[in-house]
Amino acid sequence: MALYEQIETQIKNQILNGNLKPGDPLPSIRSLAKELKVSIITSKRAYEELEKEGFIETVVGKGTFVSGSNSERLREAAMAEMEDKLEAVIISAKSLGLTLDECVEIFKSLYEEV
Repeated sequence: MALYEQIETQIKNQILNGNLKPGDPLPSIRSLAKELKVSIITSKRAYEELEKEGFIETVVGKGTFVSGSNSERLREAAMAEMEDKLEAVIISAKSLGLTLDECVEIFKSLYEEV
């Protein structure tokens, strides 16, 4: 996963789990890059992707904020993305010959650890 995608995923997760709420300000692209020790281009790309997906909005002269619109739609989009990832995992599990019960046990164990 590219670095900008990792940043994008972390911010998305913060929004979806309620740690970042609609209207909350985000650091500037430059501040984020400095804080994470990445290039400005990387943080800019992460913000562009988040804005394209409707998670954040930039107000010229004021900054970047968590979007207040369509939080249910954003949740649905995130769930669809998660389902795609789970489908890939299920395909791998089946190719290894794991049963549903074994998969559920692994999932529960990992879920409780995180």
